[in-house]
Amino acid sequence: MNTTAIYPSLRDRVVFVSGGGSGIGASLVGHFARQGARVGFVDIADESSRTLCDDLERQGLPRPHFEHCDVRDVAALQAAIARVAAAFGDIDVLVNNAANDERHALDSLTTELWQQLMDVNLRHHAFAAQAVIEGMRRKRGGSIINLSSVTWLKGTPGLPVYVAAKAAIVGLTKALAREFGADGIRVNALLPGWVMTERQVSRWLTPEAEARLMQNQCLKEKLYPEDIARMALFLAADDSRLISAQSFIVDGGAT
Repeated sequence: MNTTAIYPSLRDRVVFVSGGGSGIGASLVGHFARQGARVGFVDIADESSRTLCDDLERQGLPRPHFEHCDVRDVAALQAAIARVAAAFGDIDVLVNNAANDERHALDSLTTELWQQLMDVNLRHHAFAAQAVIEGMRRKRGGSIINLSSVTWLKGTPGLPVYVAAKAAIVGLTKALAREFGADGIRVNALLPGWVMTERQVSRWLTPEAEARLMQNQCLKEKLYPEDIARMALFLAADDSRLISAQSFIVDGGAT
């Protein structure tokens, strides 16, 4: 029995998700689709993205609109957003989710790697917002949800550029919320803790790491992508209509 919330205001809303082919992004796509939203998303992983679309269609849900796109290519990203808007209508909800938390060390950092990491973890948030904003203004409202991370609150070692980008996302969120608020557009940041995606489990979840995680969290359960998606649903729905410029932490009480 499903005991989670249904948001009537999300039915027929047009939602765009970056990095929607796997992990948190795939959960976002699925959760919005189950709310009756019309969902478009981009990813570089074609096979998993098409499989996700097939699975949702088999469940009797409208097939999401998938576009292959590397979010580091701003022109391609904005063109993909335009095609989703042409297919479904102006975007109501933008979820800037795509990111890459590949580990890296400051002592071996190059300017090229810095730029690559900033492009995939920060830059596309601003330019995706730029691409949807006129449509949201036409509708006199919208919701932009920027995925940040608790890593910047903790100063997590081993990925300094990623941490810097995730901190900057919160600043960008504040600025855009102020800039677009007069048009009824809300902008919020969502800060996940350690979420048990397939990538995280296969690369970094050891018994020792899990023990430390459970020691640090108030709630002694692991986080999963659906825990993040459900908060995003709330921030996209009219239930949060007067919430903007805020940061929401979903980490089991670890921070």
